[in-house]
Amino acid sequence: LKSFSKMTGFDFLNTVAIGNLLAMSAATSSPSLFVGALLIGMLYLLNYLVTYVMFKSKTARSMIDNTPTLLMKDGKMIEENLKKTKVTKNELRGKLREANVIRLSEVRAVVLETTGDVSVLHTSGDEKMEDFIMEDVEGY
Repeated sequence: LKSFSKMTGFDFLNTVAIGNLLAMSAATSSPSLFVGALLIGMLYLLNYLVTYVMFKSKTARSMIDNTPTLLMKDGKMIEENLKKTKVTKNELRGKLREANVIRLSEVRAVVLETTGDVSVLHTSGDEKMEDFIMEDVEGY
C-alpha cells in the first residue's frame, strides 16, 4: 500500500501503459500516432469499465482494490499487521506525532488506508467510534 501511495495497482499499471504508448508513438513510428491514440482511448475505456464494475460489485472491489488495514486499536499496536504491511514502529510514531497524539491511551485506531495514507483516530475523552467508520477495515 505504501508503494503506490494515492494509486491503486490498476491505476499504476494504466499510467505505465499510457506512458509507454505515448513514448513509443512519439519516438518511433510503431505504433503510429493514430493507433497509439486509439490504444490510449481503449485503456481509458477499460479504466472506466473497471471503475464501474468496482462501484457495482463488492466482490470485484475486494478482488481489485486493497483493503484498509488496522495498525493500532485502543492504544495497542497490532504487530502482525505492522509486519504484514511493512510499516515500521518509527513510521507509526511519526504518524502519531503528526496527528498530535501525546498519549497512546488517546488512540482509538490507526489505519493504513488503501491510498498508502495513515489515518489516526484519537480523542481525549472516552467517546466510542461508530461502526460505520471502521466497517471496511481489515482486522477490526
